Amino acid sequence: MSDASTAPLQRVAHEVLSAVFRVGTAGAATGGAAGLEILLWQRAMAPDQGAWSLPGGLLGAREDLPTSARRLLAEKVDLTEVAHLEQFAEFSDPHRVPAGDHADRTLASVFLGLVRSGTDPRLPEDTTWHRVEALPTMAFDHATMVHRARARLAKRLSYSNIGFALAPREFPVSLLRDVYVAVLGYPVDSTNLLRILSRRSVITATGRTGHATRGRPPALYRFTDSYLRITDEFATLRPPG
Repeated sequence: MSDASTAPLQRVAHEVLSAVFRVGTAGAATGGAAGLEILLWQRAMAPDQGAWSLPGGLLGAREDLPTSARRLLAEKVDLTEVAHLEQFAEFSDPHRVPAGDHADRTLASVFLGLVRSGTDPRLPEDTTWHRVEALPTMAFDHATMVHRARARLAKRLSYSNIGFALAPREFPVSLLRDVYVAVLGYPVDSTNLLRILSRRSVITATGRTGHATRGRPPALYRFTDSYLRITDEFATLRPPG
């Protein structure tokens, strides 16, 4: 029987990854639907060379996790315009990443990040936005991370004001509806959404109006707060029917 005290120590690496979403409006401008997009970069080296992955890297020796997440987004994909960033999950399967020269296993702390609609940060050539409904070939367990992050975001929309980090600073209700539809994946009624969010003081009328392609110019709204706030912990936005 082997003695545990004489067994070699396992080498463990700790990586910090970010699932960064935005609501893409390119399709909406040409009559298509706005869609939820995830920021991915293409791996240049093995393992899983050529597959797409969440941006990130190893936790710095003198960093806490949020500091590491923001540093890695800035260094790896030149992204600093993140309106909201929160840690949401740990992935610790011993075999999630093949053992390599520097580690026998790799743990991952994963963050949910959000970028406001209409923001188009300059990205490296190996980095781009992908529709969540049409993910490319993903490295390791990163597709699972994307789907879990989206589920977390959809739940957050029901009971918080997290939409502030996805919508522009000012918007008509129709655009805010498109943001909710893109995240939730089912239709949302504009009138009902306005009633719910106004009643919870999530959004506030600015007193200004936007441009109209036809008819009366739409009233513009803004989120009352630009930080995460729980508005109704028991609320649920359910699909119609």
